Amino acid sequence: QVQLVESGGGLVQPGGSLRLSCAASTNIFRFKAMGWYRQTPRKQRESVAALNSGGTTTYRDSVKGRFTISRDIAQNTVYLQMDSLKPEDTAVYYCYAVTDTRDTYWGQGTQVTVSS
Repeated sequence: QVQLVESGGGLVQPGGSLRLSCAASTNIFRFKAMGWYRQTPRKQRESVAALNSGGTTTYRDSVKGRFTISRDIAQNTVYLQMDSLKPEDTAVYYCYAVTDTRDTYWGQGTQVTVSS
């Protein structure tokens, strides 16, 4: 059973930065893609960023230029660097991983709160 463990959330002031980590219990090359979703306080579920096995990245428009998704293959970990954070980035962030057979795995979620 694949496990994804997230860390790095917390409370930060507007304009600040956080880095989320998603550690997988298996080699991340087995996944077709990994990425991050978030669920806002209004319960909206949004795709934030994704990284496929070839290294191609995609971002939702509202985070382009502020968020960066990356991976450390040796550590089986995917990161989400979040800079210039805004109050509207407040959400629970979930890491996910998708295999070639469309099996999807989810982390437990980590809270990010942007507030002064």
